[in-house]
Amino acid sequence: MKFYEFLKDKIFAVLFVILSSLFALTLMNMLAVGAYAAGFITGLFLLGEAAALGMEYFQKRTFYNKLLKSLEKLDKKYLLSEILDEPSFLEGKILCETVKTTNKAMNDEIARYRLASQEYREYIETWVHEVKTPISSSKLIIENNRNETTLNLNEELSKIENYVEQALFYSRSNTVEKDYVIKQTTLKELVNSALKKYSTLLIESKVHVETSALDKIVFTDVKWTDFMIGQILMNSIKYRKGNPYLKICGLQNANSVTLILEDNGIGIPKKDLGRVFEKGFTGENGRRTAKSTGIGLYLCKKLCDKLNLGISIASTENSGTMVSLVFPKSNMYL
Repeated sequence: MKFYEFLKDKIFAVLFVILSSLFALTLMNMLAVGAYAAGFITGLFLLGEAAALGMEYFQKRTFYNKLLKSLEKLDKKYLLSEILDEPSFLEGKILCETVKTTNKAMNDEIARYRLASQEYREYIETWVHEVKTPISSSKLIIENNRNETTLNLNEELSKIENYVEQALFYSRSNTVEKDYVIKQTTLKELVNSALKKYSTLLIESKVHVETSALDKIVFTDVKWTDFMIGQILMNSIKYRKGNPYLKICGLQNANSVTLILEDNGIGIPKKDLGRVFEKGFTGENGRRTAKSTGIGLYLCKKLCDKLNLGISIASTENSGTMVSLVFPKSNMYL
């Protein structure tokens, strides 16, 4: 708070004091009060008012400057009311009470939304687990009655299963820190688990899979990483073209291990490449060749950020796409 700003705010009070002093001086002159006495009384009055204004200014400047500095230092601005000291002047007390009341009301509102969100997330998770049962049963029925029609149905069921899994992991993606276990594993174990899950779809889509150098040790959460690899596999299947192949290999770096998944699919247009990790972005391929949700790669990026993994994508239209997952080499997570 600057002094001239304070005076500007008090301009009417200052003008009233000056006019009152002039009126008193005129009145004393009319009553034949000596000039010395009249000037002394008026000066004393003005001095008292100036002292009162000065004390008020220093009180408020100390309080508001401290308030602004505390607000600037806080990462979470809404916690200001928790560290706010109540001042001695009435205006400051009213401000503190107002801030604390509004903050409490905001916290109550947030708590209600969090509860509703938690209930909805629990419902989605329950629904996903329940719907998996008829999907698995349908797949078993198809296995026992294999023909061209049932195989086509099996492919559609696999897509449904993938979307259901996306819904489950999406609902959990904001609370990854409450549901993960970092442990030592190998790229081979991670890749084989994902390939096994999507083996039927890979075979039916006639995708040739080639793996190499997957004996590298990494530290990660197996469940979440398995999901991410599965999403990348699904994209390779979805956007395949004639004689599809998928090359999966590991690369040892100085401070990390990289898992590379490269296909020879239709690729991604250059104008879409920078936006593939955006939520809901489907791009030209999603609109042209398949009904895409734009959620798979978005979830991969979000989960990588949560697990401190790296993810990047390179692609050439009509030539293929390469996705790289980077695992920190350090075992500090243990």
